[in-house]
Amino acid sequence: MQIIFLGTSSMIPTKERNHSSILISYDSENILVDCGEGTQRQLKIAGIKLTKITKILISHWHGDHVLGLPGLIQSMNASDYNRTLKIYGPTGTKKFMKKMFEVFVFDEKIDIEIYDIKSGKFFENEDFILETSLLEHNIETLGYNFIEKDKRKINTSYIKKLKIPQGPLLGKLQAGKNIKWKNKKIPLNKATKVMKGKKITIISDTVPCKGANILAKNSDILICEATYSSDLESKGEKYGHMTSKQAAELANRSNTEQLILTHFSARYKNTLELEEDARDYFDNVLCAKDFMKINL
Repeated sequence: MQIIFLGTSSMIPTKERNHSSILISYDSENILVDCGEGTQRQLKIAGIKLTKITKILISHWHGDHVLGLPGLIQSMNASDYNRTLKIYGPTGTKKFMKKMFEVFVFDEKIDIEIYDIKSGKFFENEDFILETSLLEHNIETLGYNFIEKDKRKINTSYIKKLKIPQGPLLGKLQAGKNIKWKNKKIPLNKATKVMKGKKITIISDTVPCKGANILAKNSDILICEATYSSDLESKGEKYGHMTSKQAAELANRSNTEQLILTHFSARYKNTLELEEDARDYFDNVLCAKDFMKINL
């Protein structure tokens, strides 16, 4: 699994920071969280083919989070995209996407499924779960969880010692089922071990709120907006944004392993002030940069 930060600025992009977008890559899935202006170019610079994108999660419909959608979809049209693109977002997403297709002239339309979603689990397969919860911004806004399911791995040294061959028996062990080998029951806890799945939380534009607390609980990585430093908390409250201190406090009370700050105001030429501000309340903190990669 890999997280790639494609854009880490807030409302106004800078020379160094593009509008908001994050890509989570997991096996054959490439999940784009928000699609600010210029995201398709960021993907190209990062060497990621547009045809690899499988899902787009929209936090809210402010321009700095969605203005890249028309261009991205137009380029996907021109790139022989042969999947069904699934787009999820807050109430009104279907309506806004319909208006977008009315405003822009597309040569052809790729297959797209659009979902208005509410708090709770909205997608699940055998490998991972996607969850959302309402945040508190000045329009309806969602935060997201990517939760990898636990996986049972074969203890290869133990299996080799017993000379159990590759095949259906190992498949049963991986599925958590007991087996017999040479008329002996093979203990599941010795033949396998459970690898705990990772949890990634993405908190978009918001003030501290219940929804953020729910999503962030026990996350391995909490990606959280930190538009301002703590001395501008009143400004954050006015416009519905967190400070780096508030993001760190969220990480601290939610038992998060690592905090990554993003969505920085263009007023900050570098993020050292924001990082130091957060470190007073949470140790394991990092400020994201465009094209930064986190491997899990």
